[in-house]
Amino acid sequence: MTINHQPSESRDFIKSLEKGINVLKAFSADNPIMTVSEAAEVTGYSRPTVRRIFITLQTLGYMEEKSGRYMLTPRVLSLGYSYLSSQNIWNIATPYLEKLVKRTRESSSISVLDRDEVVYVARVPTERIMTISLNVGSRLPAYATSMGKLLLAYLPENERERYIQQLKAKQLTDNTKADSEALREELRTIKRQGWSFANEELEEGVRSIAVPIYNRQHEVYAAVNCSANASRVSAAYMKNEYLALLQEAAKEISEDLAAYQSSFNL
Repeated sequence: MTINHQPSESRDFIKSLEKGINVLKAFSADNPIMTVSEAAEVTGYSRPTVRRIFITLQTLGYMEEKSGRYMLTPRVLSLGYSYLSSQNIWNIATPYLEKLVKRTRESSSISVLDRDEVVYVARVPTERIMTISLNVGSRLPAYATSMGKLLLAYLPENERERYIQQLKAKQLTDNTKADSEALREELRTIKRQGWSFANEELEEGVRSIAVPIYNRQHEVYAAVNCSANASRVSAAYMKNEYLALLQEAAKEISEDLAAYQSSFNL
């Protein structure tokens, strides 16, 4: 897999910083340890460029080298946790997610939209119901998740339409909304009703329902969901029993988030 680069045309854009970030992003579950040559192949950069970036990251403590192979160090986590700390969403939301999980006995998560994906920023799990492991920092395609579809629905119309037109959706399951017109119509419905439902669209056997979290300007800031095993919980039950509880939790999180943002004039 080669990383796609999207350079800016701005004169102030720092290309060397972009390259450093892309080299960090090249490490994954598939590529946990790489040589300079392997990283060069993944990123598309020259070996001398990758070597200089590796040496810089190693000097700063973000990478270590063993026998010519490089791996990330735990210090890299500080980059992601800087976002969580600055937004304080984990500390604000966790008590309400825990209460929701206790009432529903189902997992609950919060995510934000990052281009065409949702990124998990808080999560309180119960039993594992998906084949993939979800944690803070996990990314999923927005069009196939309840939280993603909700966040897409609340984008400004021109941004939402641009997303749909550029989308190259995959038919992940029989229920995935991979058709542009079907997705466009569903997003209109989601915005009108104020909540989103994904019925085995990302993975067979998993249903989820999501509602918005608002910031102090009453703009949609994030989404919170409740997910369940489809063989155990029906779609009707989730909508009839879990939606109101989810909306209650979202309201409490929104109020505390707004108070926190007001204290820092955010």
